Amino acid sequence: MANQTTLPWYVKGTIVLGGLTLFVFFLITASSILVPFLFAVFFSVLLTPLSSFLERYRIHRIFSSLLSVLIGISFLAGVIFFFYNQIVNFAQDIGMIEDRINELFDQFSGFINAYLDVEPDAQLESAEEAIISFLRDNVEPLTRGVMTAATTLTMFFLIPIYVFLLLMYRDFLRDFFLMALSGRGEQGKKVEKVMNKVRSVIQNYITGMFLVICILAVLNSVALLIIGVDHAMFFGVFAAILNVIPFLGPIIGSILPIIYSLLTMDSLWYPVAVLATFYVIQLFESNLFTPMIVGQRVSLNPLVTLLAIFIGGQIWGLAGMILFIPALAMLKEIFDEVDSLRPYGYLLGKVKTREETEREYFTGRLARFKKTGQDTGKAESE
Repeated sequence: MANQTTLPWYVKGTIVLGGLTLFVFFLITASSILVPFLFAVFFSVLLTPLSSFLERYRIHRIFSSLLSVLIGISFLAGVIFFFYNQIVNFAQDIGMIEDRINELFDQFSGFINAYLDVEPDAQLESAEEAIISFLRDNVEPLTRGVMTAATTLTMFFLIPIYVFLLLMYRDFLRDFFLMALSGRGEQGKKVEKVMNKVRSVIQNYITGMFLVICILAVLNSVALLIIGVDHAMFFGVFAAILNVIPFLGPIIGSILPIIYSLLTMDSLWYPVAVLATFYVIQLFESNLFTPMIVGQRVSLNPLVTLLAIFIGGQIWGLAGMILFIPALAMLKEIFDEVDSLRPYGYLLGKVKTREETEREYFTGRLARFKKTGQDTGKAESE
């Protein structure tokens, strides 16, 4: 009877592949609903300690939730206002950048004439005209596009409503998940433990990344000011915010000030100094700031992180690149607590050294020994 119900591997593979295809199709189709809701879930978890703190002073949950949402909106509005002013100021330098491009093309043409004894090709002039025309024609649409993307990302009219409702009914939703997943006894404690760990992961990730972004914004801005790059605060804060996208974000954030200093400065020393400074800052970020502040709770290996970035970008664009990392961290915590899914949690986690693996093994054996009062090693040998 068991053989009759066992499906061949290719049938199971087809079912899994079909399920994944339908799931991705659902994510793409329902992106307008899922993206703001997931942002609201993360923001509500982040604001839960603030709302709980206000409720300790006998503030009703309605008002504590509303006040928490207003504080969050005020902070995001300040960030958007800062970038709006910086982009407007940056757009005023387009004329200077055009003059610098003309100068660089003239120098390049002179170099060709002097050292290569070759007449500049007509395509060089057409390339110069194309670059200047692109800058002139697209600076205003680019400015509007950045502001539209920022407004769409925050979704002021939808996300705050979700956040307010999630804060209001957080105990109700928690009880629902306990009733639906736990049943009774030890299973209920296990589900509650998983829920607490998932909430802790989200809070640690968001608050940790916020602190890292603040540190990087200060370091980047101060470094660019010392070097002498204009719009240092804009480039510094923008590069720091892009750090939420692992691997790719820091690269994009450093390319912009390098190109700007190359086009606006008279010496090649400036872009080289910007590159070296950002490289040193990123070394401190990846080896000191993020491990100490964010901690080991969001412990995804680089391969999974890169796949999450690219898959999230293909499905939801920039929002997917941001959301898929904490979502995978949540899944890892769930997988680690479910016996049948623990191998997938191991696959998502960081690759451990031999010493770390042995330490965890002996720590687990010691915990089991204290719990049962027996020597598990002796029982296994028998």
